[in-house]
Amino acid sequence: MLNKRIQVTTAENGVCTVKLNRPQVRNALDLPMREELRDFFTEVKNNDDVKVIVLTGEGNTFSAGGDLSASKEVDGATGRKRLQSGHEMISSIVNLEKPVIAAVNGAAAGAGVSLALACDMIIANQSAVFIQSFSKVGLIPDLGAIYFLPRLIGRHRALEMMFLGDKVSSEQALDLGIVNRVVGDESLTNEVYKLAEQLTEGPQMALGLMKKLVNRSVLDDLSQSMELEGFAQAMCFESANFKEGVEAFFEKRIPVFNKS
Repeated sequence: MLNKRIQVTTAENGVCTVKLNRPQVRNALDLPMREELRDFFTEVKNNDDVKVIVLTGEGNTFSAGGDLSASKEVDGATGRKRLQSGHEMISSIVNLEKPVIAAVNGAAAGAGVSLALACDMIIANQSAVFIQSFSKVGLIPDLGAIYFLPRLIGRHRALEMMFLGDKVSSEQALDLGIVNRVVGDESLTNEVYKLAEQLTEGPQMALGLMKKLVNRSVLDDLSQSMELEGFAQAMCFESANFKEGVEAFFEKRIPVFNKS
């Protein structure tokens, strides 16, 4: 598989690193990147040489979320088509019966948070921040965030993050239960790979079945939730608030929503 948006390397011990590789746009998730991630996680299930996957970002950002440069002319129909590829990407991670660790190296915003939440464990460095930035551009959280986040931190805290779109530091994320561990910026790679190597030495079939059964117990209606999310997001894509949010983003100003 030829990858342009992601870099994939596999060590002899079975740890496979998948690196989001668009640092010039802070690893924004455009359609080709979503499709490459979906295809990788779909195909790797049949690769016995890969035991554990580490997902991280190139540079000092995990992912800035959706690529707004491709959203200026998005309407409801095209928006739903784009979301479909994102939903397939998320499902391919959740349904893979192998451990997936998100190594969050810096900011995770919008869909970047959703991508991390789809993984089985999240290790963040001290510089990491988590931002539910959708409300800043007149959208709802997507790619499963509305499903994952309340189950992790509760309804009220999830709505606070979604409504306000404020930065949540790595330590706050640890206290909330969003991440498993916080490590120093310089030690993130070593700590994540120590954990990944420990998992490669575990019983692979049992680990895969644990993931499958835990997901079934807590994520059984994820696909239905993402389908409803798609309808709601399509309405937002059609709104004047979304247009204003995107324009304000590129003009580097505060959006003025709800204009009469």
